[in-house]
Amino acid sequence: MTGEPVNVNEFRELARQALPKMYYDFYTGGAEDQCTLKENEEAFRRIIIQPRILRNVRCIDLSTTVLGYNISMPVMIAPTSLQKLANPEGEIATARAASACNTIMVLSTSSTYSLEEVAACCDAIRFFQLYVYKRRDISAKLVQRAENNGYKAIVLTVDSPRLGRREADVKNKLVVPPLKNLEGLLPTKFVSDEKGSGLAALASGTLDASFCWEDITWLKSITNLPILIKGVLTREDAIKALEVGVDGMIVSNHGGRQLDYSPATISVLEEVVDAVGGKVPVLVDGGIRRGTDIFKALALGAQAVLVGRAVVYGLAAKGEKGVNRVLEMLKEELELTMALSDCCSVKEISRSHVRTKHDQQLRSML
Repeated sequence: MTGEPVNVNEFRELARQALPKMYYDFYTGGAEDQCTLKENEEAFRRIIIQPRILRNVRCIDLSTTVLGYNISMPVMIAPTSLQKLANPEGEIATARAASACNTIMVLSTSSTYSLEEVAACCDAIRFFQLYVYKRRDISAKLVQRAENNGYKAIVLTVDSPRLGRREADVKNKLVVPPLKNLEGLLPTKFVSDEKGSGLAALASGTLDASFCWEDITWLKSITNLPILIKGVLTREDAIKALEVGVDGMIVSNHGGRQLDYSPATISVLEEVVDAVGGKVPVLVDGGIRRGTDIFKALALGAQAVLVGRAVVYGLAAKGEKGVNRVLEMLKEELELTMALSDCCSVKEISRSHVRTKHDQQLRSML
């Protein structure tokens, strides 16, 4: 590819050129037939933007708040594991880019720099993503470390009682580097066998498949931080999450890496938003590659979106500068979409600005 990348997909191509096949497959791959992985992007394409006209859009304000924290745009960095595989600076570079762009980074438990190292590198607003382990004391120690090091929220991943079958990682026999957050708590080197990858071996040996709704009370008892749950896809689970007292929800299917043929996140976002009824913030991730995707998610009720793969593509291609450019690129695209749709602020983006496939079906019945 010649010239500088002008969109996220071009950053993906640069990442493909920069990374060993094993690592590129790890970041880009999904579960089994990868239907959900593909549908995450395709579902956005079926949503039509309905622009308005003839308003003064000289000044566009993209700023918003999440859990009371001011950010420059409704785009956060999703928890993405093993970032040193993309670039030696890994999560450090990503955190610095988040700080430069004045947005929130969610650090993965499975990061290749420790949560303390990431906290010390810059003043980014940071949330900490948590898996619950069979040994609950390990999860409790991680939560306490996050709280002590200035992380502002816990993002509890709830869609992974087992790891989804990621066949590219199985074929490649993915080698997992040491996980810095787990040093001294768990074995940090897991070797793949003939049945799976090193990451699958790590998950099957450590994750607590018995964790359930009742255990949210335990998590709330060990921290003063707000708790968001990541992995909500249905109205029923959204209502249950409210009942147990979470502080926010992330509509997520783990980037299509867990249960294949689960719904695209944008296709169920409105269902979750309606069930929540504004009681807590609803965020969404999965398939977001353009500013128009962000606009559509906001129109369907998301307070903000999280991007993961796009950030990794920037990191692999150009390090910290690449992450920064990906975030700025999405911000610029969103600003243009808002201007062309006659929205001066994110608060002005409404349901009337988009038409979904369901809307079109209803119109055809009239």
